[in-house]
Amino acid sequence: MGSFGALLRRNQSVLLVLFLLQIQSLGLDMDSRPTTEVCATHTIAPGPKGDKGEKGLPGIPGGKGKAGTVCDCGRYRKVVGQLDISVARLKTSMKFVKNVIAGIRETEEKFYYLVQEEKNYRESLTHCRIRGGMLAMPKDEAANTLIADYVAKSGFFRVFIGVNDLEKEGQYVFTDNTPLQNYSNWKEGEPSDPYGHEDCVEMLSSGRWNDTECHLTMYFVCEFVKKKK
Repeated sequence: MGSFGALLRRNQSVLLVLFLLQIQSLGLDMDSRPTTEVCATHTIAPGPKGDKGEKGLPGIPGGKGKAGTVCDCGRYRKVVGQLDISVARLKTSMKFVKNVIAGIRETEEKFYYLVQEEKNYRESLTHCRIRGGMLAMPKDEAANTLIADYVAKSGFFRVFIGVNDLEKEGQYVFTDNTPLQNYSNWKEGEPSDPYGHEDCVEMLSSGRWNDTECHLTMYFVCEFVKKKK
């Protein structure tokens, strides 16, 4: 029994260390000072004792003592706030992973994921990048056909892809800044931008490209390079 108790206490210590390491990994600012120092001006005092009964006779129950002063530990409230933020971010990441598992397309070199959240062009770029990918860049017929089929079978009409002329009007490039030298698939009559406002590109479910305004919101496709084994 003694050895079991020692093992239990050791496991509890390990769990406590793991919990503290998890808090640190979330970037939380735990104050390393003892609680008595942090709350030196807010000592928790015990309530007064109740009255004693007469000697030799069953004592009358003493009155309930007053609650001690509550310690106002503001630093730990900050930690709780940071935990809430971390949990919210984790939920967002889990939602993304869950959606990815629900349906992706892939080639030998890349994964493609259609994000069903309406965002403008710059938001779409950021969404893909912070997850380790890029806005999809169909640089050949095979990739273009795969993405178009993905969009069509998902029941959507258009999505943002990683093509734009934001740097120089009329000079379209992929989002990795490579020019459209070897492949493009413009809709007939496109790109056409008479007023100079259509600097981003959407792919229609037919696979054809069309220049459009960047502030518009729509679904989009991210691409992720497969890690080499």
